Amino acid sequence: MTITEALNKPTIFFDGFCNLCNSSVRFIIKRDNKNKFQFASLQSELGQTVLKENNLPDTNFNTLLLVKNGKVYTFSTAALIIAKELSGLWPLLYVAIIFPEKIRNTVYNYIAKNRYKWFGKKEQCDLFPLEVQNRIIQ
Repeated sequence: MTITEALNKPTIFFDGFCNLCNSSVRFIIKRDNKNKFQFASLQSELGQTVLKENNLPDTNFNTLLLVKNGKVYTFSTAALIIAKELSGLWPLLYVAIIFPEKIRNTVYNYIAKNRYKWFGKKEQCDLFPLEVQNRIIQ
């Protein structure tokens, strides 16, 4: 059994140095009322293992990864599946899944390519509040 298959809860992997990514994790945590997700940075040992197991680049962190039920989702598909699970009106965004993945990922990749320029980059991974640290895998 691989690490990817062994994750017992949907896990979101994110760029731990990216301000946009860290803000997105905080956004998700606030709207994940049922604590469906756990989180890990792509730079962590677990993140690196999942990337390697799935033949994904382990140094270019331009995608959000969602591992759910042993399956890995990337780019816009991961973002839309995550939105579908949040409280409020965010699940309505899932309707965008009807657009071809190539079109969705073009928009996603444009934002990912410019995220450091637009939102900045941290020198070290963010620290999360104590009440959610149990959902962050180191």
